[in-house]
Formats: sequence, C-alpha cells, structure tokens
Amino acid sequence: MLRNRGQSAHEVQVVKRSRYEREQRAAQNVRIKAIEEANYRAIPPAEAAAFAKQVEAARARGPVERKPDMAPGTAPRPPRPGHEPRPPKEDKPRSRF
Repeated sequence: MLRNRGQSAHEVQVVKRSRYEREQRAAQNVRIKAIEEANYRAIPPAEAAAFAKQVEAARARGPVERKPDMAPGTAPRPPRPGHEPRPPKEDKPRSRF
C-alpha cells in the first residue's frame, strides 16, 4: 500500500475525483435508479412480491461460505514438484569392520 508523508499505516489513500467526475457519477446513479424503478413497475405485482420475498430471504441467509480451494486432507502448502521432503533415515547399526 502506498502512503504519502504524514499518513499513518492505518490510513488508506482514497482516489480523489474531480468535481465534474463526482457530478457525472451522481447523475449516472439517478438515471440508474429511474431505470430500475421503471423495470420494477413493468413486473406484475404478484411476481414483484414473490421476487421481493426471495430477495429478503437471500439477504437474511447472508453470503455463501467459501469452499476450500484444495482437496480434503491436503497440506496447506504442498511442496513444489521436485522439492519433496526426504524420507526419514532408517537407523541401522553400523559395522565396525
């Protein structure tokens, strides 16, 4: 993370947008809201109610828990190919002669 002088490690640098960009984003958000409202009005009331109920149930459930990206029983960091650990040495009594 890049920091400017005087910023602590906990401060995050945020992109500063020009007034024009902020106004464009605000206008775009207003247009999007109007389009969404028009789409919702086009849906029959029974379907809209059923959809709203499904959305509410999905939000109440929360996000789906992320599945692990490796096979069960796999070590967290398997060794790279060709760098596997050596097998343990077998203790054999050495002959003196």
